[in-house]
Amino acid sequence: MKIRILPVLGALVAPLTVHAQDSRAPFEHIPQIAVTGRGEVKVSPDRATIQISVQTRASTAAAAAAENANKQQAVLTALRALGLGNDQLSTINYNVYPEQRYEQGKEPVIVGYTVTNTILAEVRKLSQVGPAIDAALSHGANMISSLQFYASNTETARRAAIAAAIEKARADADVAAKAAHGTLGTLLEISVGAYSPPPPRPMMMLKQAGAAADTPINPGEETLAVEVSTRWRFIPGQ
Repeated sequence: MKIRILPVLGALVAPLTVHAQDSRAPFEHIPQIAVTGRGEVKVSPDRATIQISVQTRASTAAAAAAENANKQQAVLTALRALGLGNDQLSTINYNVYPEQRYEQGKEPVIVGYTVTNTILAEVRKLSQVGPAIDAALSHGANMISSLQFYASNTETARRAAIAAAIEKARADADVAAKAAHGTLGTLLEISVGAYSPPPPRPMMMLKQAGAAADTPINPGEETLAVEVSTRWRFIPGQ
């Protein structure tokens, strides 16, 4: 969003019948102060995404894939039992990789296959994150490659951050004007930049499958930031 207030013309616009050299009126020079402000607001995550993988190994690709399919199906069934719908579970990666043995002077020999099937689970209740991880690990998953918390609705926080950024810009501009022995005038222009979403959270440490203790979850808070660029009229002191 960009709001621009054009400078005031220094003279009345001449009639269209006047020659071009007579109608070109210069813009009045307006002393200005340009300031950038940054506003930050804390938001509490209310959702999370988890990347859950099942990795299997066998002497043939078919055997590894079959075992993987059985385990991943068990994982999906366990997650659905927690209340996660099909729209919250999606396959994001499937990989079949041949394992090879290398010997000097010989062609590589395939000794087995590794199959990795990764799903993305979108958890819409933070109270289900720990149980979802535990259920996946206890039903065949053996890799949690990503856990990210996020806030589903940030519009209110973003607008609050914009207001905070403008107030900071105004305060800095006022200090600059006083330091220059003048006063701060009206706002001439404001430009609101794109907000900075909170960075991805690092992967949490997970217990081994089958351990007795539940996986602890602590999403904490995230910082949403917005930057604004402003220009203000500067009124020099007499």
